[in-house]
Amino acid sequence: MNAEYADISQYDTFPKLLAYNAQHWPTEVAMREKEFGIWNAYNWADYQSMVKKFALGMHKLGIGKGDSVGIIGDNRPEWVASEIASHALRAMIFGIYQDSLNEEVAYLINYAGAKIIIAEDEEQVDKVLEITEECPCVEHIIYCDPRGMRKYDDPRLLSHLDLMKSGEELDAEQPQLYAQLLAAGEAADVAILCPTSGTTSNPKLAMLQCGPMLEHSLAYLHADPKYPSDNYVSVLPLPWIMEQVYAVSQALISRQIVNFVEEQETMMEDLREIGPNFVLLAPRVWEGVAADVKAKMMDATRFKQKMFKIGMALAEKAAIQDKGQSKLASWLLFRALKDRLGFTFLRSAATGGAALGPDTFKFFLAMGVPLRQLYGQTEMGGAYTIHKSDDVDFDSVGIPFDNAEVRIDNPDNNGVGQVVAKSKGMFLGYYNNEQATAEALTDGWMLTGDAGYFKKENGHLVVIDRISDLSETSTGSRFSPQFIENKLKFSPFIAEAVIQGDKRPYLAAILCIRYEIVAKWAEQRGLAFTNYINLSAQPEIYALIQSEIEQVNLSLPEAQRIRKFLLLYKQLDADDGELTRTRKVRRGVIKEKYADIIDTIYSEQKSVHIDTIITFQDGNTSRVQTDVRIVDLQDKGAVV
Repeated sequence: MNAEYADISQYDTFPKLLAYNAQHWPTEVAMREKEFGIWNAYNWADYQSMVKKFALGMHKLGIGKGDSVGIIGDNRPEWVASEIASHALRAMIFGIYQDSLNEEVAYLINYAGAKIIIAEDEEQVDKVLEITEECPCVEHIIYCDPRGMRKYDDPRLLSHLDLMKSGEELDAEQPQLYAQLLAAGEAADVAILCPTSGTTSNPKLAMLQCGPMLEHSLAYLHADPKYPSDNYVSVLPLPWIMEQVYAVSQALISRQIVNFVEEQETMMEDLREIGPNFVLLAPRVWEGVAADVKAKMMDATRFKQKMFKIGMALAEKAAIQDKGQSKLASWLLFRALKDRLGFTFLRSAATGGAALGPDTFKFFLAMGVPLRQLYGQTEMGGAYTIHKSDDVDFDSVGIPFDNAEVRIDNPDNNGVGQVVAKSKGMFLGYYNNEQATAEALTDGWMLTGDAGYFKKENGHLVVIDRISDLSETSTGSRFSPQFIENKLKFSPFIAEAVIQGDKRPYLAAILCIRYEIVAKWAEQRGLAFTNYINLSAQPEIYALIQSEIEQVNLSLPEAQRIRKFLLLYKQLDADDGELTRTRKVRRGVIKEKYADIIDTIYSEQKSVHIDTIITFQDGNTSRVQTDVRIVDLQDKGAVV
């Protein structure tokens, strides 16, 4: 099936492309949103009308070329409508992760100099109001959900319905105005100030232009086609570059339907109802789905467990031999399983944002999920490499798009060096940060900071780890923490792993249990526990995790095997600065925050005493006093 896409050389901005779609396919469904259990559809004419009213309303508020607009909240039609409305005014938008803390919100607002903030609901409005004195640049706050808003009397507050009504009135007075605004837009306009992941510092804002962004999205569609009326379920946060690619720019070019789930908690149920043709999930989500499948098998009958084991063995053999999915395995197991997960109609699936372990990758390919690995950066307009549908390599991230170039700088004897890339969709630079721009670019090429190499047999790019994260033990053995961590997280019982060992005599692991699944495992065995801290300290849980580590160790060279581990008393959390908002580990923060624990691991002590304060999401605090056991796998009978 060949896809025909809009002429982006003529319709070279997001709002121009939307207007084109609305003119030619006004009644075709563009978006759906689930609310109160019902899917509400918006056609292209509805989409265009919403954007037009938003834009003219903001125009009356004085928003224009070069201004910045902040948007905070869950993925909703109002988000993309207010974004494209901002582009129609030649303003720049930046997304704020909806679970961001006040200081993170204040930092981004002041960095971008936002004149207007679009906030989803009372919770997000509260964040903005609480930092009012720190953010004098904010002139207007538009809220989309009126619940709980009557108690406020701040003159900057305005509901999105009142804003759109104001825009409708202006349209009646000046019916040609919106068309004039649209015509003034140029491909070179900076449309998105996209926050970087911020693994080592505060996020920067990458300036992405309309035309290059659309051109890059078109190159991506050539590599992985989408078609009109294809269904896509938008679950990853819209501030992230890849969700911008799928839910905004690719949707405008290909006219795939973007579906917004009701809540994150209902994601898998909503996904099953839609039965998408394409899905993009972060590695953490794929890992979670795999863990849930394995956990459900823990509750199954012995017969079903045996059938699952046989089916997986058949399917993995077929996948490894590159013969597609085993038909017998599909009949035995996977047809029903894929239906339960909502994966029946998938023509393509992707993972990106961080590395996905080969074991997890193989698991889904064996299931018949057409999963492909992506690789890219915010600065490059998102992904620029992908597997071809008939050329999937578990260890690689595929080959570059037809508009991108990738090379390896300063390769060693094994061909490993820094991944350097450029594409027509790459960023203009970092907003208000010329020094960082100069450090990231050299002669038009982006220095990714990742170590990688090209496979000689198929030309695929293999990304090993961040160059700064590649480590070496004091005995001279080199290792990639990320590679080992991904192997550990294939276990349904391990949610997070952080490998230590740089300049140390051996490797050690700080692990977080996957609480829901470990709790189920404990309940089945009659183990009493009260909370995460109590459960993670149980000797039976240590024994369980030890057996998982020992299985991983068998697949690793001796010098890269884990010798010691402990189970952390809490989950790693973005609110505590331990993870980025895209769930990447901030290794520098871990190293500093848990320095005493790490030092104790490498001592002769058998446990580490914890006396600390945990801050919860609602602001409440709790003092934690406990002893965390350190297990040395070289001690026979270390876990009782």
